Amino acid sequence: QVQLVESGGGLVQPGGSLRLSCAASGRIFRINAMGWYRQAPGKQRELVASISSGGITNYADAVKGRFTISGDNAKNTVYLQMNSLKPEDTAVYYCNAILNVHYSESARGYWGKGTLVTVSL
Repeated sequence: QVQLVESGGGLVQPGGSLRLSCAASGRIFRINAMGWYRQAPGKQRELVASISSGGITNYADAVKGRFTISGDNAKNTVYLQMNSLKPEDTAVYYCNAILNVHYSESARGYWGKGTLVTVSL
């Protein structure tokens, strides 16, 4: 069974920084990509950033220049460094992984339970 566990969320002031972590565990043959999504109240879940196993990154326009995604393939872990945080960044942040649990099975997506990030005075 595959499990994704996020950590690092909390309350920060505007302009502050926060670092999120997501560790994947369980039976994993290969992780193709991992990413961070977020969902604010009343809004759709949206992609924040993603990274492939080869290190190719992608960012939402709203976070470019402020957030940095990175990964540690050996630890099956992805990070999201968030700087210059704004109130509009407030949301539940979810970790996602596209992976194969076995070489004979197709890759599919898995989700973490989410971690709350609140940016407020």
